[in-house]
Amino acid sequence: MRWKDIEALLKAKGAVLSEGDGSRVRVKLNGVRATFHRPHPSPNTDKGALRSVRRFLTEAGVTP
Repeated sequence: MRWKDIEALLKAKGAVLSEGDGSRVRVKLNGVRATFHRPHPSPNTDKGALRSVRRFLTEAGVTP
């Protein structure tokens, strides 16, 4: 899955994204905060990062 698609999903759910140092992206949704690393040089997100995003969404109260 491409990282830009994950960012679009987060924004659609109401998350606020801000740039961190390097490839870091800070995300706040429903009072829950997380920091993710934008993949590079490939735009594709690895399975571990996808699990982290899923966990973050669950903690923020977003259900499938």
